[in-house]
Amino acid sequence: MKRAILLSAFLLSQFGTSQLLKTQGQKIVNDKGENVQLRGLGLGGWMLQEGYMLKTADFAGPQYKIKEKIAELIGEDGMNEFYKAYLKNGVTRQDIDFLKKAGFNSIRLPMHYNLYTLPIEKEPVKGQNTWLEEGFRMTDDLLKWCADNNMYLILDLHAAPGGQGNDVNISDNDKSKPSLWESEENQKKTIALWKKLAERYRDEPWIGGYDLINEPNINFTGKNPNGTDEMYNAPLWKLQKEITEAIRTVDKKHIIILEGNGWGNNYNGLTPLWDDNMVFSFHKYWNNNDDATLKFALDLREKHNAPIWLGETGENSNVWFTELIRLLDRHNIGYAFWPMKKIDNIAGITNVKITPEYQKLLDYWKNGGEKPSKEFAEKTLMQIADNYKFNNVEIKSDVIDAMFRQTTDGSTKPFKNLQAPGRISATDYDLGRMGAAYLDKDFVNLWVSDPAKRSEWNSGNQLRNDGVDIYKGKNNEYYVGKTENGEWLQYTINVKDGKPYTFNINYASNGPAKIRVEDTSGKHLGIIALQPTGGNEIWKTASLKGINLKKGENKIRIYFENEGVNLKGFEIK
Repeated sequence: MKRAILLSAFLLSQFGTSQLLKTQGQKIVNDKGENVQLRGLGLGGWMLQEGYMLKTADFAGPQYKIKEKIAELIGEDGMNEFYKAYLKNGVTRQDIDFLKKAGFNSIRLPMHYNLYTLPIEKEPVKGQNTWLEEGFRMTDDLLKWCADNNMYLILDLHAAPGGQGNDVNISDNDKSKPSLWESEENQKKTIALWKKLAERYRDEPWIGGYDLINEPNINFTGKNPNGTDEMYNAPLWKLQKEITEAIRTVDKKHIIILEGNGWGNNYNGLTPLWDDNMVFSFHKYWNNNDDATLKFALDLREKHNAPIWLGETGENSNVWFTELIRLLDRHNIGYAFWPMKKIDNIAGITNVKITPEYQKLLDYWKNGGEKPSKEFAEKTLMQIADNYKFNNVEIKSDVIDAMFRQTTDGSTKPFKNLQAPGRISATDYDLGRMGAAYLDKDFVNLWVSDPAKRSEWNSGNQLRNDGVDIYKGKNNEYYVGKTENGEWLQYTINVKDGKPYTFNINYASNGPAKIRVEDTSGKHLGIIALQPTGGNEIWKTASLKGINLKKGENKIRIYFENEGVNLKGFEIK
Protein backbone atom coordinates (compact mmCIF):
# COMPACT_ATOMS: atom_id res chain seq x y z
CA MET A 1 0.00 0.00 0.00
CA LYS A 2 2.83 2.38 0.93
CA ARG A 3 4.50 1.70 -2.41
CA ALA A 4 1.22 2.40 -4.23
CA ILE A 5 0.81 5.70 -2.36
CA LEU A 6 4.37 6.71 -3.18
CA LEU A 7 3.83 5.81 -6.84
CA SER A 8 0.61 7.84 -6.93
CA ALA A 9 2.42 10.77 -5.35
CA PHE A 10 5.18 10.48 -7.94
CA LEU A 11 2.70 10.42 -10.82
CA LEU A 12 0.85 13.37 -9.33
CA SER A 13 4.12 15.28 -9.06
CA GLN A 14 4.88 14.47 -12.69
CA PHE A 15 1.47 15.04 -14.26
CA GLY A 16 -0.71 16.67 -11.59
CA THR A 17 0.21 20.09 -12.89
CA SER A 18 0.24 19.02 -16.53
CA GLN A 19 -1.72 21.06 -19.04
CA LEU A 20 -2.52 18.34 -21.56
CA LEU A 21 -4.69 19.77 -24.32
CA LYS A 22 -7.92 18.28 -25.64
CA THR A 23 -10.96 19.50 -27.50
CA GLN A 24 -14.23 20.42 -25.81
CA GLY A 25 -16.82 21.23 -28.41
CA GLN A 26 -15.48 24.16 -30.41
CA LYS A 27 -12.75 25.03 -27.89
CA ILE A 28 -9.29 23.74 -27.07
CA VAL A 29 -8.98 23.31 -23.31
CA ASN A 30 -6.37 22.11 -20.84
CA ASP A 31 -6.90 19.32 -18.33
CA LYS A 32 -8.52 21.82 -15.96
CA GLY A 33 -11.15 22.62 -18.57
CA GLU A 34 -9.75 26.12 -19.13
CA ASN A 35 -9.87 27.62 -22.62
CA VAL A 36 -6.44 27.73 -24.30
CA GLN A 37 -5.82 30.10 -27.19
CA LEU A 38 -2.59 28.98 -28.81
CA ARG A 39 -0.35 31.97 -29.55
CA GLY A 40 2.45 30.36 -31.46
CA LEU A 41 5.34 30.64 -33.83
CA GLY A 42 6.39 28.20 -36.54
CA LEU A 43 10.07 27.29 -36.71
CA GLY A 44 10.11 27.49 -40.49
CA GLY A 45 13.52 27.15 -42.09
CA TRP A 46 15.08 24.93 -39.42
CA MET A 47 14.45 21.29 -40.34
CA LEU A 48 13.30 22.30 -43.81
CA GLN A 49 14.50 25.27 -45.87
CA GLU A 50 12.60 26.98 -48.64
CA GLY A 51 14.61 28.95 -51.16
CA TYR A 52 13.18 32.34 -50.28
CA MET A 53 14.43 31.94 -46.69
CA LEU A 54 18.04 31.65 -47.88
CA LYS A 55 17.55 34.04 -50.83
CA THR A 56 18.06 31.22 -53.34
CA ALA A 57 14.48 31.13 -54.68
CA ASP A 58 15.46 32.39 -58.15
CA PHE A 59 17.57 29.31 -58.87
CA ALA A 60 16.97 26.79 -56.06
CA GLY A 61 13.57 26.59 -54.38
CA PRO A 62 13.29 23.17 -52.75
CA GLN A 63 15.85 22.11 -50.19
CA TYR A 64 17.40 19.33 -52.26
CA LYS A 65 18.29 21.88 -54.96
CA ILE A 66 19.81 24.21 -52.36
CA LYS A 67 21.95 21.31 -51.16
CA GLU A 68 23.04 20.60 -54.74
CA LYS A 69 24.18 24.20 -55.16
CA ILE A 70 26.16 24.10 -51.93
CA ALA A 71 27.74 20.72 -52.75
CA GLU A 72 28.76 22.08 -56.15
CA LEU A 73 31.00 24.57 -54.36
CA ILE A 74 32.26 22.72 -51.29
CA GLY A 75 31.54 19.06 -51.96
CA GLU A 76 29.17 16.61 -50.28
CA ASP A 77 31.20 16.49 -47.06
CA GLY A 78 31.39 20.27 -46.85
CA MET A 79 27.66 20.57 -47.47
CA ASN A 80 26.97 18.11 -44.64
CA GLU A 81 29.22 20.09 -42.30
CA PHE A 82 27.35 23.28 -43.17
CA TYR A 83 23.99 21.65 -42.43
CA LYS A 84 25.31 20.20 -39.20
CA ALA A 85 26.21 23.69 -38.01
CA TYR A 86 23.01 25.17 -39.47
CA LEU A 87 20.77 22.72 -37.60
CA LYS A 88 22.76 23.12 -34.38
CA ASN A 89 22.49 26.92 -34.44
CA GLY A 90 19.02 27.30 -35.96
CA VAL A 91 17.03 26.62 -32.78
CA THR A 92 18.46 26.45 -29.27
CA ARG A 93 17.20 26.79 -25.71
CA GLN A 94 17.95 30.52 -25.94
CA ASP A 95 15.53 30.85 -28.85
CA ILE A 96 12.71 29.15 -26.95
CA ASP A 97 13.40 31.11 -23.76
CA PHE A 98 13.21 34.28 -25.85
CA LEU A 99 9.92 33.26 -27.49
CA LYS A 100 8.35 32.61 -24.10
CA LYS A 101 9.51 35.99 -22.82
CA ALA A 102 8.13 37.67 -25.94
CA GLY A 103 4.67 36.25 -25.17
CA PHE A 104 4.27 33.07 -27.22
CA ASN A 105 2.79 29.99 -25.55
CA SER A 106 3.35 27.43 -28.31
CA ILE A 107 5.71 26.30 -31.05
CA ARG A 108 4.87 24.64 -34.36
CA LEU A 109 7.71 22.40 -35.53
CA PRO A 110 7.82 21.94 -39.34
CA MET A 111 9.43 18.51 -39.66
CA HIS A 112 11.28 17.08 -42.66
CA TYR A 113 10.72 13.33 -42.72
CA ASN A 114 14.30 12.70 -43.90
CA LEU A 115 15.65 13.63 -40.47
CA TYR A 116 13.62 10.77 -38.97
CA THR A 117 13.73 8.05 -41.61
CA LEU A 118 15.32 7.23 -44.96
CA PRO A 119 13.62 7.96 -48.30
CA ILE A 120 12.01 4.84 -49.75
CA GLU A 121 14.60 4.64 -52.54
CA LYS A 122 17.44 4.50 -49.97
CA GLU A 123 15.95 1.84 -47.69
CA PRO A 124 18.27 -1.22 -47.54
CA VAL A 125 15.21 -3.49 -47.49
CA LYS A 126 12.29 -2.42 -49.65
CA GLY A 127 9.17 -1.70 -47.62
CA GLN A 128 11.00 -1.47 -44.28
CA ASN A 129 11.74 1.68 -42.27
CA THR A 130 15.16 2.73 -41.06
CA TRP A 131 14.82 5.15 -38.16
CA LEU A 132 17.32 8.01 -37.84
CA GLU A 133 18.18 9.36 -34.43
CA GLU A 134 18.87 12.94 -35.53
CA GLY A 135 15.29 14.12 -35.99
CA PHE A 136 14.05 12.43 -32.83
CA ARG A 137 16.92 13.90 -30.80
CA MET A 138 16.24 17.39 -32.14
CA THR A 139 12.56 16.99 -31.26
CA ASP A 140 13.38 15.66 -27.78
CA ASP A 141 15.59 18.67 -27.09
CA LEU A 142 13.00 21.11 -28.39
CA LEU A 143 10.25 19.49 -26.33
CA LYS A 144 12.36 19.79 -23.17
CA TRP A 145 12.99 23.48 -23.81
CA CYS A 146 9.27 24.01 -24.44
CA ALA A 147 8.26 22.07 -21.32
CA ASP A 148 10.71 24.05 -19.21
CA ASN A 149 8.93 27.19 -20.44
CA ASN A 150 5.38 25.76 -20.12
CA MET A 151 4.95 26.02 -23.89
CA TYR A 152 3.13 23.60 -26.16
CA LEU A 153 4.97 21.89 -29.00
CA ILE A 154 2.89 21.01 -32.06
CA LEU A 155 4.47 18.48 -34.41
CA ASP A 156 3.86 19.37 -38.07
CA LEU A 157 4.83 17.02 -40.90
CA HIS A 158 5.90 19.75 -43.29
CA ALA A 159 7.73 17.53 -45.77
CA ALA A 160 6.05 14.13 -46.06
CA PRO A 161 7.77 11.20 -47.79
CA GLY A 162 7.67 11.91 -51.53
CA GLY A 163 6.15 15.37 -51.05
CA GLN A 164 2.46 16.13 -50.60
CA GLY A 165 1.85 18.52 -53.48
CA ASN A 166 2.81 20.44 -56.58
CA ASP A 167 4.21 23.41 -54.65
CA VAL A 168 7.61 21.73 -54.47
CA ASN A 169 9.31 24.29 -52.22
CA ILE A 170 7.18 23.74 -49.15
CA SER A 171 7.69 19.95 -49.05
CA ASP A 172 11.08 19.54 -50.74
CA ASN A 173 9.35 17.67 -53.54
CA ASP A 174 11.59 16.07 -56.19
CA LYS A 175 9.35 15.59 -59.24
CA SER A 176 11.63 12.90 -60.64
CA LYS A 177 10.56 10.59 -57.80
CA PRO A 178 7.12 9.24 -56.83
CA SER A 179 5.12 11.62 -54.66
CA LEU A 180 3.20 10.80 -51.51
CA TRP A 181 0.04 10.30 -53.56
CA GLU A 182 1.69 8.20 -56.28
CA SER A 183 3.41 5.76 -53.95
CA GLU A 184 1.83 3.33 -51.49
CA GLU A 185 5.31 2.90 -49.99
CA ASN A 186 5.49 6.63 -49.21
CA GLN A 187 2.05 6.54 -47.63
CA LYS A 188 2.97 3.55 -45.47
CA LYS A 189 6.17 5.30 -44.40
CA THR A 190 4.16 8.41 -43.48
CA ILE A 191 1.78 6.34 -41.36
CA ALA A 192 4.68 4.49 -39.71
CA LEU A 193 6.48 7.75 -38.93
CA TRP A 194 3.44 9.19 -37.19
CA LYS A 195 2.98 6.01 -35.18
CA LYS A 196 6.64 6.16 -34.15
CA LEU A 197 6.31 9.80 -33.08
CA ALA A 198 3.10 9.12 -31.14
CA GLU A 199 4.70 6.14 -29.43
CA ARG A 200 7.61 8.32 -28.32
CA TYR A 201 5.57 11.31 -27.13
CA ARG A 202 2.28 9.77 -25.98
CA ASP A 203 2.91 10.62 -22.31
CA GLU A 204 4.27 14.13 -22.89
CA PRO A 205 1.78 16.74 -21.61
CA TRP A 206 3.47 19.62 -23.45
CA ILE A 207 2.92 18.06 -26.86
CA GLY A 208 0.08 20.24 -28.11
CA GLY A 209 -0.99 18.09 -31.03
CA TYR A 210 -0.11 16.21 -34.20
CA ASP A 211 -0.48 18.30 -37.40
CA LEU A 212 -0.66 15.39 -39.86
CA ILE A 213 0.19 16.85 -43.28
CA ASN A 214 1.14 20.45 -43.92
CA GLU A 215 -0.57 22.24 -46.83
CA PRO A 216 -1.51 19.40 -49.18
CA ASN A 217 -1.72 20.92 -52.66
CA ILE A 218 -2.56 18.39 -55.34
CA ASN A 219 -5.14 17.90 -58.07
CA PHE A 220 -6.64 14.43 -57.58
CA THR A 221 -9.52 15.03 -60.06
CA GLY A 222 -9.65 18.79 -60.51
CA LYS A 223 -7.93 21.12 -62.95
CA ASN A 224 -6.11 23.40 -60.53
CA PRO A 225 -2.66 21.86 -59.91
CA ASN A 226 -2.76 22.89 -56.24
CA GLY A 227 -6.11 21.32 -55.48
CA THR A 228 -8.09 24.48 -54.87
CA ASP A 229 -10.99 23.24 -57.03
CA GLU A 230 -11.13 19.67 -55.67
CA MET A 231 -14.64 18.68 -54.67
CA TYR A 232 -14.01 15.38 -52.88
CA ASN A 233 -10.35 15.06 -51.78
CA ALA A 234 -10.95 11.37 -51.11
CA PRO A 235 -7.26 10.26 -51.05
CA LEU A 236 -6.44 13.07 -48.60
CA TRP A 237 -9.15 12.13 -46.10
CA LYS A 238 -8.37 8.43 -46.48
CA LEU A 239 -4.69 8.90 -45.63
CA GLN A 240 -5.33 11.25 -42.71
CA LYS A 241 -7.86 8.74 -41.33
CA GLU A 242 -5.30 5.93 -41.61
CA ILE A 243 -2.67 8.06 -39.86
CA THR A 244 -5.14 8.81 -37.08
CA GLU A 245 -5.94 5.12 -36.62
CA ALA A 246 -2.22 4.29 -36.38
CA ILE A 247 -1.64 7.05 -33.82
CA ARG A 248 -4.58 5.91 -31.72
CA THR A 249 -3.15 2.41 -31.38
CA VAL A 250 -0.41 3.93 -29.20
CA ASP A 251 -1.69 7.37 -28.13
CA LYS A 252 -5.29 7.99 -27.10
CA LYS A 253 -4.64 11.44 -25.60
CA HIS A 254 -3.22 14.00 -27.98
CA ILE A 255 -5.09 16.24 -30.39
CA ILE A 256 -5.07 15.30 -34.08
CA ILE A 257 -4.89 18.28 -36.45
CA LEU A 258 -6.28 17.99 -39.98
CA GLU A 259 -5.38 20.17 -42.96
CA GLY A 260 -7.38 20.51 -46.16
CA ASN A 261 -6.19 20.59 -49.76
CA GLY A 262 -5.23 23.79 -51.60
CA TRP A 263 -2.53 24.76 -49.06
CA GLY A 264 -4.67 23.67 -46.13
CA ASN A 265 -7.99 25.39 -46.80
CA ASN A 266 -10.04 23.12 -49.12
CA TYR A 267 -12.13 20.84 -46.91
CA ASN A 268 -14.53 19.68 -49.62
CA GLY A 269 -15.63 16.05 -49.36
CA LEU A 270 -14.79 15.79 -45.66
CA THR A 271 -16.63 12.85 -44.13
CA PRO A 272 -17.96 12.90 -40.54
CA LEU A 273 -15.02 13.18 -38.16
CA TRP A 274 -13.52 9.80 -37.28
CA ASP A 275 -12.09 10.91 -33.93
CA ASP A 276 -13.46 12.96 -31.03
CA ASN A 277 -10.25 14.90 -30.34
CA MET A 278 -9.60 16.71 -33.62
CA VAL A 279 -8.84 20.28 -34.69
CA PHE A 280 -9.10 21.84 -38.15
CA SER A 281 -6.14 23.88 -39.32
CA PHE A 282 -6.43 26.62 -41.92
CA HIS A 283 -3.78 28.98 -43.31
CA LYS A 284 -4.17 32.69 -44.02
CA TYR A 285 -1.95 34.95 -46.10
CA TRP A 286 -2.26 38.25 -48.01
CA ASN A 287 -5.99 38.90 -47.65
CA ASN A 288 -8.22 41.16 -45.60
CA ASN A 289 -8.63 40.78 -41.87
CA ASP A 290 -12.38 40.57 -41.56
CA ASP A 291 -15.08 38.03 -40.76
CA ALA A 292 -15.62 37.31 -44.45
CA THR A 293 -12.13 35.83 -44.84
CA LEU A 294 -12.76 33.55 -41.83
CA LYS A 295 -16.26 32.46 -42.83
CA PHE A 296 -15.28 29.09 -44.34
CA ALA A 297 -13.30 28.19 -41.22
CA LEU A 298 -16.00 29.42 -38.83
CA ASP A 299 -18.60 27.41 -40.79
CA LEU A 300 -16.36 24.35 -40.55
CA ARG A 301 -16.10 24.80 -36.79
CA GLU A 302 -19.86 25.15 -36.43
CA LYS A 303 -20.76 22.26 -38.72
CA HIS A 304 -18.48 19.71 -37.07
CA ASN A 305 -18.52 21.23 -33.56
CA ALA A 306 -14.72 21.10 -33.49
CA PRO A 307 -12.07 23.80 -32.88
CA ILE A 308 -10.24 25.64 -35.64
CA TRP A 309 -6.62 26.81 -35.49
CA LEU A 310 -4.76 29.17 -37.81
CA GLY A 311 -1.75 26.92 -38.19
CA GLU A 312 0.25 29.24 -40.44
CA THR A 313 0.21 32.94 -41.22
CA GLY A 314 2.56 35.91 -41.52
CA GLU A 315 4.77 37.46 -44.22
CA ASN A 316 3.02 40.82 -44.03
CA SER A 317 3.22 44.18 -42.30
CA ASN A 318 2.92 45.02 -38.63
CA VAL A 319 -0.44 46.63 -39.36
CA TRP A 320 -1.71 43.34 -40.79
CA PHE A 321 -0.33 41.35 -37.85
CA THR A 322 -2.09 43.53 -35.27
CA GLU A 323 -5.38 43.55 -37.18
CA LEU A 324 -5.27 39.77 -37.66
CA ILE A 325 -4.61 38.95 -34.01
CA ARG A 326 -7.40 41.27 -32.87
CA LEU A 327 -9.74 39.48 -35.29
CA LEU A 328 -8.66 36.03 -34.09
CA ASP A 329 -9.02 37.06 -30.46
CA ARG A 330 -12.65 38.03 -31.08
CA HIS A 331 -13.33 34.53 -32.42
CA ASN A 332 -11.19 32.58 -29.90
CA ILE A 333 -8.91 31.21 -32.62
CA GLY A 334 -5.30 30.26 -31.91
CA TYR A 335 -2.49 30.82 -34.40
CA ALA A 336 1.12 30.14 -35.35
CA PHE A 337 3.04 32.84 -37.21
CA TRP A 338 5.63 32.02 -39.86
CA PRO A 339 8.62 31.91 -39.68
CA MET A 340 11.14 32.73 -36.94
CA LYS A 341 14.42 33.09 -38.85
CA LYS A 342 15.32 33.92 -42.41
CA ILE A 343 17.98 36.00 -44.13
CA ASP A 344 17.25 39.70 -44.73
CA ASN A 345 13.96 39.54 -42.84
CA ILE A 346 11.87 42.49 -41.67
CA ALA A 347 8.53 40.63 -41.36
CA GLY A 348 9.59 38.18 -38.65
CA ILE A 349 10.56 38.52 -35.02
CA THR A 350 14.25 38.00 -35.86
CA ASN A 351 16.51 38.75 -38.79
CA VAL A 352 19.51 36.69 -39.90
CA LYS A 353 22.10 39.12 -41.21
CA ILE A 354 23.38 38.64 -44.73
CA THR A 355 27.08 39.15 -45.50
CA PRO A 356 28.74 40.61 -48.63
CA GLU A 357 30.50 37.27 -49.10
CA TYR A 358 27.21 35.35 -49.08
CA GLN A 359 25.80 37.82 -51.60
CA LYS A 360 28.77 36.96 -53.82
CA LEU A 361 27.78 33.26 -53.66
CA LEU A 362 24.19 34.15 -54.51
CA ASP A 363 25.33 36.23 -57.47
CA TYR A 364 27.48 33.36 -58.75
CA TRP A 365 24.68 30.80 -58.39
CA LYS A 366 22.25 33.09 -60.18
CA ASN A 367 24.40 34.68 -62.88
CA GLY A 368 27.45 32.44 -63.28
CA GLY A 369 30.86 33.96 -63.83
CA GLU A 370 34.03 33.16 -61.93
CA LYS A 371 33.50 30.28 -59.54
CA PRO A 372 34.32 31.12 -55.90
CA SER A 373 37.07 29.00 -54.39
CA LYS A 374 36.16 26.12 -52.10
CA GLU A 375 37.90 27.83 -49.19
CA PHE A 376 35.98 31.07 -49.75
CA ALA A 377 32.64 29.27 -50.06
CA GLU A 378 33.24 27.13 -46.96
CA LYS A 379 34.16 30.13 -44.85
CA THR A 380 31.22 32.12 -46.17
CA LEU A 381 28.64 29.40 -45.56
CA MET A 382 29.92 28.62 -42.08
CA GLN A 383 29.66 32.33 -41.27
CA ILE A 384 26.02 32.28 -42.37
CA ALA A 385 25.42 29.21 -40.19
CA ASP A 386 26.99 31.12 -37.32
CA ASN A 387 24.71 34.08 -38.00
CA TYR A 388 21.74 31.82 -37.19
CA LYS A 389 22.80 31.63 -33.54
CA PHE A 390 20.38 33.47 -31.29
CA ASN A 391 23.12 35.80 -30.04
CA ASN A 392 23.86 36.84 -33.62
CA VAL A 393 20.36 37.48 -34.95
CA GLU A 394 18.71 40.88 -34.91
CA ILE A 395 15.62 41.01 -32.67
CA LYS A 396 12.76 42.86 -34.37
CA SER A 397 11.18 44.73 -31.48
CA ASP A 398 8.68 46.47 -33.74
CA VAL A 399 7.21 43.13 -34.89
CA ILE A 400 6.97 41.84 -31.31
CA ASP A 401 5.30 45.07 -30.21
CA ALA A 402 2.76 44.75 -33.05
CA MET A 403 1.96 41.12 -32.19
CA PHE A 404 1.45 41.67 -28.49
CA ARG A 405 1.17 45.18 -27.02
CA GLN A 406 -0.53 46.84 -29.98
CA THR A 407 -3.30 44.23 -30.14
CA THR A 408 -4.84 45.68 -26.97
CA ASP A 409 -3.07 49.02 -26.53
CA GLY A 410 -3.52 51.86 -28.99
CA SER A 411 -0.94 54.13 -27.38
CA THR A 412 2.54 54.82 -28.68
CA LYS A 413 5.91 54.30 -27.04
CA PRO A 414 9.42 55.39 -27.98
CA PHE A 415 11.37 53.20 -30.38
CA LYS A 416 14.58 54.61 -28.91
CA ASN A 417 15.51 57.02 -26.14
CA LEU A 418 15.64 60.28 -28.10
CA GLN A 419 17.10 63.40 -26.48
CA ALA A 420 17.10 67.11 -27.23
CA PRO A 421 19.52 68.61 -27.85
CA GLY A 422 20.65 65.76 -30.08
CA ARG A 423 20.47 64.03 -33.42
CA ILE A 424 17.32 62.11 -34.39
CA SER A 425 17.35 59.47 -37.12
CA ALA A 426 14.24 59.54 -39.30
CA THR A 427 13.87 55.76 -38.90
CA ASP A 428 13.53 56.02 -35.09
CA TYR A 429 9.86 57.05 -35.14
CA ASP A 430 7.66 55.70 -32.35
CA LEU A 431 6.27 52.20 -31.90
CA GLY A 432 2.52 51.98 -32.32
CA ARG A 433 -0.39 51.41 -34.63
CA MET A 434 -0.67 53.07 -38.00
CA GLY A 435 -2.45 56.39 -37.41
CA ALA A 436 -0.99 56.68 -33.93
CA ALA A 437 2.79 56.40 -34.41
CA TYR A 438 2.92 57.21 -38.12
CA LEU A 439 0.71 57.56 -41.18
CA ASP A 440 1.63 55.91 -44.47
CA LYS A 441 -0.67 55.35 -47.43
CA ASP A 442 0.80 51.99 -48.49
CA PHE A 443 1.00 49.77 -45.43
CA VAL A 444 -0.21 46.23 -46.16
CA ASN A 445 -0.07 43.47 -48.81
CA LEU A 446 -3.54 42.23 -49.83
CA TRP A 447 -2.72 40.66 -53.19
CA VAL A 448 -4.91 37.56 -52.63
CA SER A 449 -7.93 39.80 -51.97
CA ASP A 450 -7.07 42.20 -54.76
CA PRO A 451 -4.04 41.74 -57.10
CA ALA A 452 -3.90 45.52 -57.51
CA LYS A 453 -3.07 45.78 -53.80
CA ARG A 454 0.15 43.81 -54.01
CA SER A 455 2.62 45.84 -51.98
CA GLU A 456 5.98 45.60 -50.29
CA TRP A 457 4.50 48.04 -47.66
CA ASN A 458 8.05 49.07 -46.64
CA SER A 459 9.31 49.34 -50.21
CA GLY A 460 12.94 49.71 -49.09
CA ASN A 461 12.65 46.46 -47.09
CA GLN A 462 14.97 47.77 -44.40
CA LEU A 463 14.99 47.92 -40.59
CA ARG A 464 11.28 47.98 -39.72
CA ASN A 465 8.06 46.23 -40.76
CA ASP A 466 5.62 49.16 -40.72
CA GLY A 467 4.27 50.94 -43.77
CA VAL A 468 7.07 53.49 -43.58
CA ASP A 469 9.42 53.09 -46.54
CA ILE A 470 13.00 52.79 -45.29
CA TYR A 471 16.00 52.60 -47.61
CA LYS A 472 19.72 52.02 -47.21
CA GLY A 473 21.71 54.80 -48.84
CA LYS A 474 25.03 54.77 -50.64
CA ASN A 475 27.01 55.20 -47.42
CA ASN A 476 25.00 52.51 -45.60
CA GLU A 477 22.97 55.23 -43.88
CA TYR A 478 19.22 54.67 -43.62
CA TYR A 479 16.56 57.15 -44.60
CA VAL A 480 12.78 57.39 -44.98
CA GLY A 481 11.70 57.72 -48.61
CA LYS A 482 8.78 57.41 -51.01
CA THR A 483 6.90 59.93 -48.91
CA GLU A 484 3.50 61.23 -49.97
CA ASN A 485 1.44 64.30 -49.17
CA GLY A 486 -0.26 63.86 -45.80
CA GLU A 487 2.05 61.16 -44.43
CA TRP A 488 3.72 61.78 -41.08
CA LEU A 489 6.10 60.34 -38.49
CA GLN A 490 5.92 60.75 -34.71
CA TYR A 491 8.90 60.98 -32.34
CA THR A 492 8.95 60.92 -28.54
CA ILE A 493 11.75 63.23 -27.47
CA ASN A 494 13.01 63.95 -23.98
CA VAL A 495 13.91 67.62 -23.76
CA LYS A 496 16.53 68.84 -21.30
CA ASP A 497 15.29 72.45 -21.03
CA GLY A 498 12.03 74.04 -22.13
CA LYS A 499 12.94 76.70 -24.68
CA PRO A 500 12.80 77.39 -28.44
CA TYR A 501 14.91 75.00 -30.50
CA THR A 502 16.19 74.87 -34.05
CA PHE A 503 15.53 71.77 -36.16
CA ASN A 504 18.28 71.21 -38.75
CA ILE A 505 16.57 68.87 -41.21
CA ASN A 506 18.70 66.58 -43.38
CA TYR A 507 16.72 65.88 -46.56
CA ALA A 508 16.89 65.15 -50.29
CA SER A 509 14.32 66.10 -52.91
CA ASN A 510 14.01 66.45 -56.66
CA GLY A 511 11.53 69.28 -56.36
CA PRO A 512 10.35 72.02 -53.99
CA ALA A 513 8.50 70.74 -50.94
CA LYS A 514 7.35 71.58 -47.43
CA ILE A 515 7.63 69.90 -44.03
CA ARG A 516 5.36 70.83 -41.14
CA VAL A 517 5.99 70.15 -37.43
CA GLU A 518 3.14 69.69 -34.94
CA ASP A 519 2.55 68.08 -31.58
CA THR A 520 0.06 65.25 -31.09
CA SER A 521 -2.74 67.68 -30.14
CA GLY A 522 -2.42 69.30 -33.56
CA LYS A 523 -0.69 72.41 -32.29
CA HIS A 524 1.36 73.99 -35.07
CA LEU A 525 5.04 74.27 -34.14
CA GLY A 526 6.59 75.29 -37.43
CA ILE A 527 6.75 74.87 -41.21
CA ILE A 528 9.65 75.04 -43.64
CA ALA A 529 10.00 75.23 -47.41
CA LEU A 530 12.58 72.81 -48.83
CA GLN A 531 14.52 73.64 -51.94
CA PRO A 532 15.35 70.90 -54.50
CA THR A 533 18.65 69.17 -53.82
CA GLY A 534 19.06 67.69 -57.30
CA GLY A 535 18.59 64.01 -56.51
CA ASN A 536 17.13 61.37 -54.18
CA GLU A 537 20.43 60.95 -52.35
CA ILE A 538 21.88 64.41 -52.68
CA TRP A 539 21.51 65.66 -49.13
CA LYS A 540 21.12 69.20 -47.85
CA THR A 541 20.22 70.72 -44.51
CA ALA A 542 17.41 73.18 -43.94
CA SER A 543 16.92 74.95 -40.62
CA LEU A 544 13.57 75.48 -38.93
CA LYS A 545 13.92 77.91 -36.01
CA GLY A 546 11.73 78.73 -33.05
CA ILE A 547 10.29 75.28 -32.29
CA ASN A 548 8.98 75.55 -28.74
CA LEU A 549 9.46 72.34 -26.76
CA LYS A 550 8.60 71.85 -23.09
CA LYS A 551 10.94 70.31 -20.57
CA GLY A 552 10.48 66.54 -20.31
CA GLU A 553 8.64 64.34 -22.79
CA ASN A 554 7.47 65.79 -26.11
CA LYS A 555 5.67 63.91 -28.85
CA ILE A 556 6.14 65.69 -32.14
CA ARG A 557 5.05 64.84 -35.66
CA ILE A 558 6.82 65.56 -38.93
CA TYR A 559 4.25 66.03 -41.73
CA PHE A 560 5.10 65.80 -45.43
CA GLU A 561 3.15 68.31 -47.51
CA ASN A 562 4.48 67.06 -50.85
CA GLU A 563 5.52 63.74 -52.26
CA GLY A 564 9.09 62.72 -52.94
CA VAL A 565 10.92 64.08 -49.89
CA ASN A 566 13.58 61.75 -48.50
CA LEU A 567 14.35 62.31 -44.83
CA LYS A 568 17.57 61.12 -43.21
CA GLY A 569 16.92 62.83 -39.88
CA PHE A 570 17.19 66.08 -37.99
CA GLU A 571 19.38 67.66 -35.35
CA ILE A 572 17.74 69.57 -32.53
CA LYS A 573 19.81 72.49 -31.23
